[in-house]
Amino acid sequence: MPGSRGTGTVAVVGGAGAVGSSTAFALMDSGLVGEIVLVDVDEERAEGEAMDLDHGAFFTSPVRVRTGDYEDCWDADVVVVTAGASQEAGESRLELLERNAEIFADLIPKVTAEMDDDAVVLVVTNPVDVLSQVAWAVSDLPADRVIGSGTVLDTARFRHALSREFDIAPGNVHAYVIGEHGDSEVLVWSSANLGGVPLETYCDLRGVDDVADLRARVETEVRNAAYEIIERKGRTNYGVARSVTATVERILGDDDAILTVSTLVDGQHGLDGVYVSLPCVVNRGGVREVLEFDLSEDERQALDESAGVVRESVEKLDLDVDLDG
Repeated sequence: MPGSRGTGTVAVVGGAGAVGSSTAFALMDSGLVGEIVLVDVDEERAEGEAMDLDHGAFFTSPVRVRTGDYEDCWDADVVVVTAGASQEAGESRLELLERNAEIFADLIPKVTAEMDDDAVVLVVTNPVDVLSQVAWAVSDLPADRVIGSGTVLDTARFRHALSREFDIAPGNVHAYVIGEHGDSEVLVWSSANLGGVPLETYCDLRGVDDVADLRARVETEVRNAAYEIIERKGRTNYGVARSVTATVERILGDDDAILTVSTLVDGQHGLDGVYVSLPCVVNRGGVREVLEFDLSEDERQALDESAGVVRESVEKLDLDVDLDG
């Protein structure tokens, strides 16, 4: 049954939407959050979501769920931003760009106007890499405290797919998806391993003859996952909510955990001045460190091209702000 109340406060901007409310629901079980504030332009629906969630708090670690406005974000430890237009069936993440960039240019300054010095903004809205860069540019916050949900879920999908292929618990599979959270994302096969055994070696041990076919099958599953879900139910929300909650938990727990969040790269892999996902050490201050690790030549080139997709999208925006910082 419920234990002691957590001390963290999380504001969810867009909290009345499917991703925002699902994230709030998942956060209730964290044990680290004592208060969840739902902020949404649809105030009536936000109130309904808060009431419904708060009634269920009896069954979780003690947590208060309420509604609020932008000023309530200023005292939060983490502000999760899920607000924006939703991705429609057949629509790529980057096609959402213009609509959501304009929303963010108006929204983020209100959220961050008097935010506490140690607070972190976690952007979830797609296209998340571009919008994380927009959020950083229109705020007065340092880049390490404005991060995107990035490829945390994609990485989980990658590991989950490999775990099913080999009937191994996902926690023993180590592999990353980096770059853009979208069509150009890069699955890093060269360092993938199962329990420390390189994937190629493990395939030999298990008698997998056609490794290329396995890779193609897994890549298709991971890259198309969101599109497949959206085609069937109109949105993705539960997996996203769980991945966002895991990130918030690492921030509030000050865990120094490694997550593939989207961050402003500064020379890693020859990239600079663009938000993409790389393995990052995440703690209470946001991104403590961006890790640079060995990539194959094909992976390095694919990452460069993926970053180019994000950079090109940023450059297309017609906003009255310096997006390069």
